[in-house]
Amino acid sequence: MSCSPATDPVAAVRAFNRFYTRKLGVLDQQLLASPYSLTEARVLYELAHEDSLSARTIGDALGLDAGYLSRILKGFTEKGLISRKPSAKDRRLHQLSLTAKGRLAFGRLNRGSHDHVEAMLNKLGTDAPRVVQAMTIIEKLLGTDEGHRPLAMLRDPRPGDMGWVVQSHGALYASEYGFDASFEGLVADIVAKYLAAFDPSRERCWIADMDGRQVGSIFLVKGSDDIAKIRLLIIDPAGRGQGLGHRLVAEAIGFARQCGYRKITLWTQSNLFAARKIYERAGFKLVASEPHRSFGQNLVGETWELVL
Repeated sequence: MSCSPATDPVAAVRAFNRFYTRKLGVLDQQLLASPYSLTEARVLYELAHEDSLSARTIGDALGLDAGYLSRILKGFTEKGLISRKPSAKDRRLHQLSLTAKGRLAFGRLNRGSHDHVEAMLNKLGTDAPRVVQAMTIIEKLLGTDEGHRPLAMLRDPRPGDMGWVVQSHGALYASEYGFDASFEGLVADIVAKYLAAFDPSRERCWIADMDGRQVGSIFLVKGSDDIAKIRLLIIDPAGRGQGLGHRLVAEAIGFARQCGYRKITLWTQSNLFAARKIYERAGFKLVASEPHRSFGQNLVGETWELVL
C-alpha cells in the first residue's frame, strides 16, 4: 500500500524542493536585471563580506573552476571593481579586494535582493517568523550532512568536452524521447560550426562539471549583431535536482547582456517540458510554434525569445 503525497515524507520533500526551486528562481531574476551574471554576483558577495581573499578561496567556496573564475576576476579588474596585491605570505598569490566602485556595485545588488525578500516576507504578515524559523531548522539539520552530493561547478570547455556534448545529446534524447541518429548528427553539425567560427568576444560555452564528470552544457552563439541564440542546453540525470539548468541559462543571459545583445532566441520542442520551464522562469516568451517531422518523431517546434 502506498502513501498519499500528503503523508509520504519523500513525496513531501520532493514537492517542497520543486516549490523552493521556483521561488529561488524568482529571487535570482533580480541579479539578471543587473549587468552581472548570477555567478559574478556571488563572487562580489564573497569579496564584500571578507577582505583580501585569494582566488583559490573564492573558487573553493563557490565551487568554481579556476579558469572560469580567473576570467570573471579579469573582467572585474578591467572594470575597476577589484584591486590585487601580492600576498605577504606567498608572493605568487594575490589578495583580492573590492574597490570603492566595486562596493558601490555590490551595494546596488544587495539592496535589490534585500528589498525583494523583504517584500516577500511582508506579504506573509504574522506567518513570516514561522517561515524564517523553518528555514533555519532546515539549514541547521541538513547542513550537518557530511555525505551530501557536491554541486556541479561551471567551467570553460576542455579538450574532449565537445565530443561529450554530441554523444550525450544523442544518447539522452534517444533514451528519453526516442529521437533517432539524425538528432546526434544535427548536434555534431552545431558543435562543428561553433568551433570553426568561434568568436570569444560574443560567444561562449559552459560545461557543468561534478567531481570531474561532465553533467551539463549550454552554448550562447551569435545570431546577428543584436540577437544571440541559446543552443545545446542539456542536463545529465546525474546533475539534476540542483537547479543546474537555471544556473546555466542565467550565465548565458548575463553574458549576452555584457556583450550588448538586445535579444536572445532559442528553438526547442513542445514535449521538452523541463527545458521549457527553465526558459519560462528565466523570462523567455513563446513567440511561434510549428509542427514538423524530425529525428524520427512528429514534433512541434517552438521559438522562444527574451528581450534584454
